[in-house]
Amino acid sequence: MNQNADSSGAANRPPQPAKSAESYADQLATQLRKGFLAYCVLVICAQQPHYTGDLVKRLHQAELVVVEGTIYPLLGRLQRDGLLRYDWQESEQGPPRKYYVLTEYGQRVMIELKQRIKTLSSTLKTLEKGAKS
Repeated sequence: MNQNADSSGAANRPPQPAKSAESYADQLATQLRKGFLAYCVLVICAQQPHYTGDLVKRLHQAELVVVEGTIYPLLGRLQRDGLLRYDWQESEQGPPRKYYVLTEYGQRVMIELKQRIKTLSSTLKTLEKGAKS
């Protein structure tokens, strides 16, 4: 029997993709981006306290486009999980603002994530070298 055939004799062909390559890559990139965005917020808040609008601005400056509808749930989750806390500070331009600060636990998580990102980056470089040869 043909090695590329199943027990019925039909050729074992890969299924037709349900999505375009671009669409599938977008889906995977979205999953990667979620964890990466959380790490970026921890890095920014480790430097000094920031309010939400400032976080969005800093992320935009780093070419990581994010909207407030994404950042608010993330900040809430990071706070509930004990990685961030906030302090209210008076604002010259309106009501008081929540300034987010990294907790000691958040600092430890950020350090762990940094190491894991380095490891993943190194792994990817190794794999890409092998793919080129």
